[in-house]
Amino acid sequence: MKKFKSNYDDGMWKGSPSSSFLKAKSLRKNETKEEKILWERLRDNQLRGYKFRRQHPISLFIADFYCHQLKLIIEVDGEYHNAPEQLEKDEERTQILQDNGIKIIRITNHEIKTDISKVITDISLIIDEILAENQK
Repeated sequence: MKKFKSNYDDGMWKGSPSSSFLKAKSLRKNETKEEKILWERLRDNQLRGYKFRRQHPISLFIADFYCHQLKLIIEVDGEYHNAPEQLEKDEERTQILQDNGIKIIRITNHEIKTDISKVITDISLIIDEILAENQK
């Protein structure tokens, strides 16, 4: 289990380097069609009143969408994420983030394009799971 370095704070950015903020800004300006579709459903606290941020730095990573209150990341995966080397990198990244108390949902571009309502329902169900876990 790889924890974030101890000098990283427990805040929203978990000690992200300044270069991550520049990269995140660039990613926001160059969002994919699918990210834009999902963002339209997440922005302005539309999903059950939770605030999501897009292209949000956390440690050395940049999350497609992040809700700090829930410690929830939503990753939107295109075909690129099916390559064996990328699958391995994604799994390592997911494990590091989970080991640091962050839940990750991976959604494909295809799912967003074909049934955004189901995607939103699935995210809402994950939120229910997180809330139930937090009450234990």
